[in-house]
Amino acid sequence: MNPFQPPVSGATLVFNGCDLDNWRTRSGAPAGWSVSDGVMHVVPKTGDIMTVERFTDFQMHLEFMTPYMPEAKGQARGNSGVYLQGRYEIQVLDSYDLAIPGMGDCGAFYNQFAPLVNGCRPPLEWQTYDVMFRAPRVNAQGEVVEPVRISVLHNGIVIQNNVQLPGVTGGAIDENVGEPGPLLLQDHGDLVRYRNIWIRELPLKGSDTYEPR
Repeated sequence: MNPFQPPVSGATLVFNGCDLDNWRTRSGAPAGWSVSDGVMHVVPKTGDIMTVERFTDFQMHLEFMTPYMPEAKGQARGNSGVYLQGRYEIQVLDSYDLAIPGMGDCGAFYNQFAPLVNGCRPPLEWQTYDVMFRAPRVNAQGEVVEPVRISVLHNGIVIQNNVQLPGVTGGAIDENVGEPGPLLLQDHGDLVRYRNIWIRELPLKGSDTYEPR
């Protein structure tokens, strides 16, 4: 099964399937990953890559494929990560057929929240993450007054239900949680692939008025 969900109205392709011109390493250098046939390939030891664009509240869709590594165990098995705003990591890992996933398995907010259920498909199959992200709200002093809220669907299954993270996860680009941030993909040394990544930015709140038609 190879899901490929087209962008919703108003969404922006942050990976165009052709090049990585709008992606950079953490240091700001051009991205060292490769692209072929509309797919982005991790090139091990070239570093994490992140979008030039910065986002606050958004809806995101992303498709990934983990490699087949039957001899590897745990975190050595198809490891990567999707960092929302560059600060909150959703683990990417081959956790297929794991009965009770933990805080380091696929779909976890690393070391903070395990997925509610295991939504994984086998390695070498395309999988989807769909994310609804509400950034932290901060006051004039930069203090968090409302924590980040995130919901995640993995292959159409709810695995994170409006979770409130206590703070950034390990490996975050910074702790400036009141500022917009990039989408970051992790190079953890494994040959993970990504494609069809789009983001629809959301308003910070809806209208306070009702205008009948």
